[in-house]
Amino acid sequence: MADKKVLFIDRDGTILVEPQPSEQVDSFEKFAFVPGAISGLKALSGLGYELVLATNQDGLGTPSFPYEDYIGPQNLMLETLKGEGIVFSDILVDRSFPSDNLPTRKPGVGMFSKYLAGGYDLAASYVIGDRDTDVLLAANLGCKAIRLVAAPAGGFAADAAATPSASAVIPGAVGVIPSAVEGSPAASDVIPSAVEGSPAASGVIPSAVEESPAGTGVQSADIQKDTQNNPLQNDRGYNRQSSDCQVDAFQPRAVAEAPQPVLCARSWAEIAEFIRLGSRSATVKRTTGETDICVSVDLDGRIPTRISTGLNFFDHMLDQIARHSGIGLQIEAKGDLEVDEHHTMEDVAIALGEALRQALGSKRGIERYGFALPMDECEAMVLLDLGGRIDFAWDVTFTREYVGDTPTEMFRHFYKSLCEALQCNLHISARGENNHHLAEAVFKAFARALRQAIYHQPFNYDLASTKGVL
Repeated sequence: MADKKVLFIDRDGTILVEPQPSEQVDSFEKFAFVPGAISGLKALSGLGYELVLATNQDGLGTPSFPYEDYIGPQNLMLETLKGEGIVFSDILVDRSFPSDNLPTRKPGVGMFSKYLAGGYDLAASYVIGDRDTDVLLAANLGCKAIRLVAAPAGGFAADAAATPSASAVIPGAVGVIPSAVEGSPAASDVIPSAVEGSPAASGVIPSAVEESPAGTGVQSADIQKDTQNNPLQNDRGYNRQSSDCQVDAFQPRAVAEAPQPVLCARSWAEIAEFIRLGSRSATVKRTTGETDICVSVDLDGRIPTRISTGLNFFDHMLDQIARHSGIGLQIEAKGDLEVDEHHTMEDVAIALGEALRQALGSKRGIERYGFALPMDECEAMVLLDLGGRIDFAWDVTFTREYVGDTPTEMFRHFYKSLCEALQCNLHISARGENNHHLAEAVFKAFARALRQAIYHQPFNYDLASTKGVL
């Protein structure tokens, strides 16, 4: 199983507007979403990343920032996002002051030992935030950083006229101002301490309790003591009163001075589209006793095409797939061509099919189906369904044993092997007199069908299936 990818997302200034000058969302009057945050997070939630909220809340649980002032807006945010299908798998909150210099405070990695211990592809993960410390945190974790840059006028402003329901998605506009929303709780209302059904007890402030793995995360039952009497008084959390807080064994990684984000974005839409495009790629290596093959695919064509299989006409045909489908395709294949061409062409097909399948990910938002009929005096038809079931049909007759250095009998086996690895329905038929054109028509028709099927309409994350899975 592939390692999991994570989006570590800051809260204040990134999801919620950070009030000035207090920099604390400690009342409903100060609560507002950053423009586009809800729709951006909704888009990202369909890309196969775990969403982790990671935030510094200075002095949380002390007289300067009472817990009860924090938990109401926090839970309203979580409930609003949950209504749009956005749920955090983990919530990491550091409660210390900057002067405490605790290793748990971002950009330190003391809260992140779970993710540093293995099982996560941090190099393919992101930290999303609005501060230099978020960029440095990404460097310390070995992630990529995306920085959300405030609007030139001096920050994101809440839209006081907006009064939609608390679960509304408002693309490109401020989300919700609870005080103006009908049915929103007043500041004196009791807000449930944990959002029902949310994993990792969303709404709970993760603390370093002895029972928690890696010193992070409060068990859901513990929240009751936090919301009664003097919240956090006896909690071994990341707060300035804890002299015995558990510190993480991991230390920040050595990084070059002044690390840079991979993107400085001025909107959540820009962030979502950047990550979406970056997620539609894959590399598959296949090594056997007969071949050594590496295939890299980028469905949005952001890598140059380079193909070398040792078979010149086969390279020419594979180039047609890249050129006419619009994908970026790199294939480096070394096979036992001294025996024959079979193993090389078969294993290239298997690796290419696996790479395409991995790059498609959850398949949310893709067209799924494709068909095409090109070329010259030849007639070729390809029907393609990326629905996850395998069915293959071939009706193409060649009259020559070879075209160039490539055996024509292997074209059927190539597409059959690709179909099985890609897990698709693939029906191919073609007629023509010139065998070169006939092969080329098949490869071009497949490429055009693939282009249609993998097309992703921006901000569409629906599945083209009533089953809810492909």
